[in-house]
Order: sequence, then structure tokens, then C-alpha cells
Amino acid sequence: MRHKVRTRTLGRQTGHRIAMLRNMAISLLEHEKITTTLTRAHEVSRFTDRLINMAIKAKNAESEADALAYKRRVFDNFRYSTRVRNGNLHDSVKRSVAQDLFEKLAVQFSDRKNEEGAACNGGYTRITHLGCRKGDGAPMAIVELVL
Repeated sequence: MRHKVRTRTLGRQTGHRIAMLRNMAISLLEHEKITTTLTRAHEVSRFTDRLINMAIKAKNAESEADALAYKRRVFDNFRYSTRVRNGNLHDSVKRSVAQDLFEKLAVQFSDRKNEEGAACNGGYTRITHLGCRKGDGAPMAIVELVL
């Protein structure tokens, strides 16, 4: 029984699953659209919505200390082991994606309101079903940012 279990394991151990979700979320924020299986799409959508929510909270924070705390929580999800590839660190892509998250996406999404006029706390991604994959019949989906 799966009582009070909030996340799907996706057939992975915890460290691998978190790394996979981070990679997929960074790809989604960078390219604004990715294709994956339906189950992974739901998890990536949840993960990305949380990142965008924290970026919006950092933008709208009343004090600098609160804004810094939210930014550190977001940057913690972009942190990896710093490996040297071809003579330079592979952090430039992640840094630019994080800066775009704070400078562009948080500004765009912070102005959204629902029907009652309250601020939205999610719904920043859209999942579109594609059908089944030819090789193994896995249900596929497109995850995209709602801009």
C-alpha cells in the first residue's frame, strides 16, 4: 500500500531520480518544451512548478534576507558536482538558465491571477499527451511552459 507516499519512484533510487528530475527541469526551462514519458512528465511538471514558485517568492519578497533564502533554495536545485570538461567548468548553461528563471519567467508568471483575482501558485506547465512510443508502448507526452 502507498499510503501518504507523495512521489513516484520512477523505478530509480533516490539520488538518481532527483538528478534526473533536475536535468529534465533544467532542459524544460532552457528549451521551454521537452518530450518524455507521461509519468516523468507529471513529476517534472511538479518539480518545475515548485522552482518557478520559489523564484516568484524571491521576486516578491519583502526583505533581502527572504529573497536571498529563496534564491539559495532555487540555486541548490541547479547545483551539481563541478566537473571540468574540455578545460572549462560546465556551469555556464545552468547559470544562464537560473538567471533566466529569475529575470524573465518569475516576472512573467508573477502577474498571473486566477478568476477570483488571487495570485496563482502553480499551473506554469502544460502536459500534452502524444500517444504510445513505438518501441515499448510507453505513453508519451510533451511538457511545455505556459507563457
